[in-house]
Amino acid sequence: MTTAARADIAVVGGSGFYSLLDDAREVVVETPYGDPSDAIVLAELDGRTVAFLPRHGRSHTVPPHQINYRANIWALKSLGVRALISPCAAGSLQPHVKPEHFVVLDQYVDRTRGRMDTFFEGPDVYHVSAADPYCPHLRRIATGVIKGHGIEVHETGTIVVINGPRFSTKAESKWFSSQGWEVIGMTQYPEVALALELEIAPLGIALITDYDSGLFAEGLVAPCTTEEIYAVFSKNAHRIKAVVLDIIRAIPAGFESPCHRSLQFAKVGV
Repeated sequence: MTTAARADIAVVGGSGFYSLLDDAREVVVETPYGDPSDAIVLAELDGRTVAFLPRHGRSHTVPPHQINYRANIWALKSLGVRALISPCAAGSLQPHVKPEHFVVLDQYVDRTRGRMDTFFEGPDVYHVSAADPYCPHLRRIATGVIKGHGIEVHETGTIVVINGPRFSTKAESKWFSSQGWEVIGMTQYPEVALALELEIAPLGIALITDYDSGLFAEGLVAPCTTEEIYAVFSKNAHRIKAVVLDIIRAIPAGFESPCHRSLQFAKVGV
């Protein structure tokens, strides 16, 4: 699982991060699982090479339920990636998690269906623990960086991942909120689970654009207009670029994570 190109850190998210960096170049990676969402862009940041992959394709043509998550993660692993930064737009399920806030995720709840979510389909059988699916060291780095940018950040948070492309009904949304889960999105699963299967340390950052429909139904928050949502989305997209670049700078050379040993005791049988 090697290519001539190498990168230790990857960012999966919106396109455009690499436009801020020097010596950007595209690489096309073939995988046993089909094509990734797009070509991977390698760029230099302070002497280290970083891989960038637009999750939905550079023109946002791939909906959440059609993303080839296995191809994306396998392609990044083939480049040598050991740390994955995974920002995502998300809705809030709790009144105190407000639009424009960032949430450093520590848990997810999978409410998707039909997504190819494992590399282990036999004959080798692995049961990878997902008790703590996000890297604690990267979460700590990210929290410090986000605070340094003056952005309101929640140091922990659970994201419920729905299949998409539709949003939740009010009944579904109220149920999610009642469980105490903080945010809702469509792409963290199986992206994070697959990263763990290949011993890549994942970091998930939810960028809150609006409140989910259940909070409106309960009268806990005022409705957001479409214009307000797009304004917050644009502001978050601008701020996350600077945050991600500083997170990359803060990750030490030779970075180690418990996620790099996720397969150590996971194999079953001989």
